[in-house]
Amino acid sequence: MSSDTARVGYHHGDLRATLLRAALEGLEAGEPLSLRAAARRAGVSTGAPYRHFADREALESALAVHGLRELMSDLTTGKKPPASASEVGELAVEYVRFALRRPALFRLMFGQECDDQDDERVRAARALHGYLEAVMTEVFPQSDPVALATAGWSLAHGLAFLHLDGKLPATDPAAVDERVRSTLAAVFPPTASSRIERPNE
Repeated sequence: MSSDTARVGYHHGDLRATLLRAALEGLEAGEPLSLRAAARRAGVSTGAPYRHFADREALESALAVHGLRELMSDLTTGKKPPASASEVGELAVEYVRFALRRPALFRLMFGQECDDQDDERVRAARALHGYLEAVMTEVFPQSDPVALATAGWSLAHGLAFLHLDGKLPATDPAAVDERVRSTLAAVFPPTASSRIERPNE
């Protein structure tokens, strides 16, 4: 973003959004996150951010909210809610894709303890988990949706970080997608009524 673009946003009363965009650009460029750096990139005075963010932690929390909402949009916009185990697997695919596309933001979103005093951040996180619970209720009605939502999120989250940290190869997007799908398929039954058959049953 050019400083001219930032100043246009500022003069139109959109300083907070301008600073968030600037902070996100800096974060993705590998710069240390700070109010001063965001102000510099946005082309505003170093005191301007304090009109909207009390400190660096407040800016970080706002970025986390932005990321959670963007992730939620990736999972839901233009898509029908999953109706099968394989479609639940596609949620995990989208989750990992987001992490690999937005690695710095993803790490910021989940790399530190959530500030439970930030109502907006709490609501954004609850919306994501609530959506996963609703999906599990629909696809696996005989199971505990809360436990399954936690299990599914944990699995997708673990896969995301295994790829981000180089423990699993991430150079081939199609191979990553297939790895995530096959992993979810190995854990979740293909239908709500499926069960493991044992000898002599």
